[in-house]
Amino acid sequence: MPFADSTIVLLQKGQTTIASSKKAMDQAERATWLKQNTVLESLSDETLGAIAAAIQAESVQENRRLVLEDTMPAAVYILHTGRIESYRTSLTGLAKATSLLPGAIVYLKELLINAVAEDTTITLSDCVMWAIPRADFLALTQQYPEISQTFSRNLANELEEVSLQLAFERDRQAALRPYVVPKVKRGIVGTSRYAVRIRQEIKKAASDRQSVLIFGEPGLEKDNTAALIHFGSGDRKEPMIQVNCNTLQPSGSELFGRVGGKSGLLDWIGRGTILLNNLEAIPTELEEKLAHLLATGEFSPLDRDDAAPTPRRCEARIMMTSEKVLPRLERGKLVGHTIKIPPLRVRKADIQAQIEYYLSLLSRSRGIPKPTVAPEALRRLQGYDFPGNAVELQSLITRALTQSDGAAELTEEVFWAASVKTRRFRINLLNAYPKLRQFLRSPWYPDRLNYGFTLGFFAVVVAVLMFGPQSRDRNIALNFFWAWWWMLMLVAFPFVGRLWCAVCPFMIYGELAQKISLWIYPRQLQPWARIEAEKWGGWFLFGMFALILLWEELWNLENVAYLSGCLLLLITAGAVIFSLLFERRFWCRYLCPIGGMNGLFAKLSMIELRAQQGICSATCTTYQCYKGGPQKGEGLETGGCPVYSHPAQLQDNKDCVLCMTCLKACPHRSVELNFRPPGIELWTTHKPSYAEIALLFLLFGAVFLHRLPEIEQQFGWNLHLNNFGIHAGVSVLALLIPGTIALVAHAVIRLLNAKPRPFLELAYGYLPIVLGSSLAHYLRLGLTEAGRVIPVTIATFGADTQNLSLPIAVADPAVIAFLQGVTFTFSFWLSVFLTQKIARQPIWNLLPQHMSMAAIGSILWVIVVGW
Repeated sequence: MPFADSTIVLLQKGQTTIASSKKAMDQAERATWLKQNTVLESLSDETLGAIAAAIQAESVQENRRLVLEDTMPAAVYILHTGRIESYRTSLTGLAKATSLLPGAIVYLKELLINAVAEDTTITLSDCVMWAIPRADFLALTQQYPEISQTFSRNLANELEEVSLQLAFERDRQAALRPYVVPKVKRGIVGTSRYAVRIRQEIKKAASDRQSVLIFGEPGLEKDNTAALIHFGSGDRKEPMIQVNCNTLQPSGSELFGRVGGKSGLLDWIGRGTILLNNLEAIPTELEEKLAHLLATGEFSPLDRDDAAPTPRRCEARIMMTSEKVLPRLERGKLVGHTIKIPPLRVRKADIQAQIEYYLSLLSRSRGIPKPTVAPEALRRLQGYDFPGNAVELQSLITRALTQSDGAAELTEEVFWAASVKTRRFRINLLNAYPKLRQFLRSPWYPDRLNYGFTLGFFAVVVAVLMFGPQSRDRNIALNFFWAWWWMLMLVAFPFVGRLWCAVCPFMIYGELAQKISLWIYPRQLQPWARIEAEKWGGWFLFGMFALILLWEELWNLENVAYLSGCLLLLITAGAVIFSLLFERRFWCRYLCPIGGMNGLFAKLSMIELRAQQGICSATCTTYQCYKGGPQKGEGLETGGCPVYSHPAQLQDNKDCVLCMTCLKACPHRSVELNFRPPGIELWTTHKPSYAEIALLFLLFGAVFLHRLPEIEQQFGWNLHLNNFGIHAGVSVLALLIPGTIALVAHAVIRLLNAKPRPFLELAYGYLPIVLGSSLAHYLRLGLTEAGRVIPVTIATFGADTQNLSLPIAVADPAVIAFLQGVTFTFSFWLSVFLTQKIARQPIWNLLPQHMSMAAIGSILWVIVVGW
């Protein structure tokens, strides 16, 4: 069998030769593939062949892990077919994953520098991996040094590229940092149809990259709407910047850059979003360039040589906000999306939701329980037009939360809003007369004056009334009360308003009783029942004043000293009782009949106490003028406003007793004592009240009541005033006379006028003639009996004045009649003027009311001055 054996040997050698040739061909194909598809293309053919010879092909199924991070890789892997993913886990964020395609080489660096794997690698599909075992690869690097050299060269190139990218990114961040919008402040709050529409438009605008114009009134946070569009789009990872158009240079170099110079924001932003805020303020020179940018998507950098630079493509998305639509953009249809943000005054249905949102946000940031909002406060906010829109609402909520000092409920008093009408025609007397500020901030006003003089003086007056002679011609206290106090008070109202309340003895004794009781029996005084007090307090003091007037007339209080003393003691008792029950001056704010009259006539005053709302809202965070607190800067330690009125929210003189507590407490010099046109609040910021109108006509009727004997005399009537029952009935009728005439006149106005103003508003036009008539009545007492102060004082202490020649000062009856006539005439024309200012209608439409004032004034002229 020698032939057969030799044949077998030849066949085996042939097969070995074929296998060797096939293996050599596979290595050549691998080397070619490596040269064409990997980063090893720069290696020599010999080195690539050696690498190809060392490759071991492995089939790896989908979702199999090749190497775990932070472990030593066993081989270098080259992806031949399929897809793999490389990622590294993070303890603080999401893993950063990289998807790799055929030709990718993994763990080459780790084997060359003998380091653990930086990433975990898994297969995303069935793959063919070419693996070079660690030992074989290290041997190759020893045999072929160019492998390490190529890796080092590539690594250096990568590092240079990364450095350039880092430098570019650093310059980009530095250029964009002043303008970057980091995030959305808030979403669209509310469920109204307006809120739904805005959300839909935002979603639509976020679905593409067209330009957007957002327009609306100031304070609507239009820039936040733009941010919602950007961060809700597919470009949310790109930067967004905001540029205020009123700060742009006319050349637009910040946006477009310069040739050979500083790059513009449009270059730096890339595929991000640029928001042009307040587009209506853009320089006129830039309107054409902006229109060209929106129309073509191209811009040209500025060239100092006036050459035509090569236009550049703008990849950024352009958004704009404006308070109006620009005609040039609208006519050219250059804007892809136009979104109109409705003002807050037409979104009243969303106000409650926005209040709740802001309260939740602020309460969480301050770490305090979220308070509720009183229904009357919510109604007040929903009835306000919010000229500052959402920004003003947020400011109101912030101030209210601070001012409430942790209260569980935010009441109406802590919400106050700006009003431009309150700042017109004012002169701050505290700035004009620094000595006045110094005095009003001193301990003398009003504490030392009250506790050093008024407290004791009032006790003496009451004692003299109770135990001294009972007639006015022999009791100085009775003379002082009726001849001096009433006349001087009525004269003072147009000049100093409710100043009497700052030195009122009733509340001095109330405060004293409050302090002593808290010292003896420490406790928490009751908070004010504000809702009930606002609703019924005015009617209570109206009823009290009506009873006082009837008591005065039927029991002749003007000439019975002890009854006048009892009247003072009763009012003092009310102040003391309510001071023992409630905190601060509850009686003075809502229930005192004298305070009600003072507050009504104080509306005509030519001075007012207010505060600068801009300072209060932007600077103040403690509201010590309202709440009280320790000394802070220039502000002194106080217990807060005694009648719970914030000077920046005051719109009516009736709510301020001019105690100057706020002036002392304010560290920002915000409080002002303004000289103003008398009664200006009545046709600007005033809020009418039926209880006040009732009190107004009650005081008007009081003049008729006090002049019943003159009515009998002038008209020849016998009113049977000696009969108590008839006297009481006639007294009630006398009180009703002015109100009845006024209502009849208004009925005529309604018949003649298609759109009459409400009686509740027009009735305040009678206020000057009410004050003038009351003053004319008391002028007789003041000018005939006030000048007898010396003989009356001596008679009070039992001395006989008949044989003494004592000085007296009594005005001639003609002088008194002249002054009364002038008072009637002047007050009538003031009432006509005030009625016209309140109504803002032609004088003919209001002629019935003017005639009613003339009729009432004429009747009073007859019974007070005479024919």
